[in-house]
Amino acid sequence: MAINRTPVLKRCRQLGINPVDLGYSNKESIRQPKRRRKESEYGMQLREKQKAKFIYGVLEKQFRGYFKRAKSMPGITGENLMAILESRLDNIVYRLGFARTRKEARQTVTHGHITVNGKRVDIPSYRVRPGDLVAVAPKAKDLLVIKSALVSNERVQVPAWLEVDIEKLQGSVLSLPTRDQIDLDINEQLIVELYSK
Repeated sequence: MAINRTPVLKRCRQLGINPVDLGYSNKESIRQPKRRRKESEYGMQLREKQKAKFIYGVLEKQFRGYFKRAKSMPGITGENLMAILESRLDNIVYRLGFARTRKEARQTVTHGHITVNGKRVDIPSYRVRPGDLVAVAPKAKDLLVIKSALVSNERVQVPAWLEVDIEKLQGSVLSLPTRDQIDLDINEQLIVELYSK
């Protein structure tokens, strides 16, 4: 399996992302790099695609598959793509506050510490549907990683399309998110234009 080993802060600087938005609270805030020349239309489209892939931790082949699925769904393709990316299990675990970052959430899921509707799921790309109950597995409730994530995420606001019960370490998906409920600075229309060429 391919793994992106680029340092997080360096990649954030290249793409113009604030590491705090990704859950890295101990990383310093970054300044936008100075551009020497005007960026082309293709360059802007590519940057938006790379930004989305980096934020969600998805590689090209899987991202292209998500785009094809979003294109075949009814509605606006860009908004469908963002809803698909947000409905990944590792992202849901991160949004519920059971992990500090999406990478940590991915590892938590891979190690089998998360259940969906009472069944253990160890696939980070598993698509969670409205009405699903995502919980920390009973054996994992005392893990230091999850406890420290809960402490550090006390101030984090859970999105309106999710509902969390911190005492039981579980949360439910009320609905799929709409574009205005996704707080990331990604212009998904540029991604659609890039793949439509």
